[in-house]
Amino acid sequence: MIQAVILAAGKSTRTQPFTLTTPKPMLPVLGKPLITYTLEALKKTGKISDVVVVVGYLKEQIMALGTEFEGMSIKYVEQKTINGTGGAILACKDQLKEKFIVLNGDDMYSEEDLSKCLSHDHCILGREVDDPQNWGMIDEKDGKVLALIEKPETSESKLANTGVYVFDTTIFETEIKETKRGELEITDYVSALLKSGKEVSCETVKGLWLPVGFPWHLLEANVEMLKGITRGKSILKGKVEEHVKIEGFVYLEEGAVIKSHSRIEGPVYIGKGSTVGPFAHIRPDTIIGSDCNIGKIELYDAVIMDGTTAKHSGYIAHSVIGKDVNIGAGLITADYRHDAKNHITLIKEEKVDSGRRKLGSFIGDGVRTGIGTLIYPGRKLFPGTSTLPGEIVTKDKR
Repeated sequence: MIQAVILAAGKSTRTQPFTLTTPKPMLPVLGKPLITYTLEALKKTGKISDVVVVVGYLKEQIMALGTEFEGMSIKYVEQKTINGTGGAILACKDQLKEKFIVLNGDDMYSEEDLSKCLSHDHCILGREVDDPQNWGMIDEKDGKVLALIEKPETSESKLANTGVYVFDTTIFETEIKETKRGELEITDYVSALLKSGKEVSCETVKGLWLPVGFPWHLLEANVEMLKGITRGKSILKGKVEEHVKIEGFVYLEEGAVIKSHSRIEGPVYIGKGSTVGPFAHIRPDTIIGSDCNIGKIELYDAVIMDGTTAKHSGYIAHSVIGKDVNIGAGLITADYRHDAKNHITLIKEEKVDSGRRKLGSFIGDGVRTGIGTLIYPGRKLFPGTSTLPGEIVTKDKR
């Protein structure tokens, strides 16, 4: 059998405000931590005996997963010095026996693609992209890796590195060196294999690869997984009161209630113990977590995390709302530019093109908004902050 190594030690500063309180692998996707989808994909391959999870930042939350997942044992290794992906692999060197697969704990992959990679002695998984300057690229020919290129200005290759590798423990015979940033890069192990004359295969994504690199990617991951279950009739485990209009697919978990005179336009997911309505308007691609209280409000293409309350009128769209947030009456998240161009937002004080023409707000855990709050597109409210009645949020609020 083959071992798996899941990299889950980093702080993930680009996905703040959510990762200030939750490590990225534990952020919710349809009511489950993101990392569980990777564990499920590994299990479905039928080739994985045990999993080593490399932890660091907010490690206790990740370790709460336990020591077993559907028959696969789980061990945790702490990366005490966050010194790159190569450092993460070195941290669990003593736990590895022969062949192993490495994956990012904050990306989502398919069983199909992982199985293809596992059929090789050494392998890397790539996906075709249109913006090579934003990725580490794979130079390959006839399914064999020739070289790895980090974020080239131009590239003949269209294959981006997805962060999936198949190695064996002979890679540790090579001592890799720190970069100028003081990090050890896992790609140096690939380069060492190539230099020694060993063959490294390259597989291309045919199933699923969802990297969660920015806050809006969490929205997109939830929507993508929601679309994946929208087959057949709605699944209504909870209670639907009279005079509720349901259009399209709705997944209503146990203990959840949709109150009278609400309109639900699927696909929509509503988590355990949540109450929606009366007079709610829930539009497509909305994901509501557990134990939420959603009243007379319009939601569209939004993720609402566990324990959040939005009992009054308002509009939230193309947004992600964290845990235990209280939304005051009349909140509106602006989401569209008059010039119809992509939204630009600040990430780590740098302007980033979101690639989205509609982009709402990103509200961290425990935020309280005053009545009549208006939020500009792409703005972030950090955990524990609040707004005044009638406040217009034009900048990120820390």
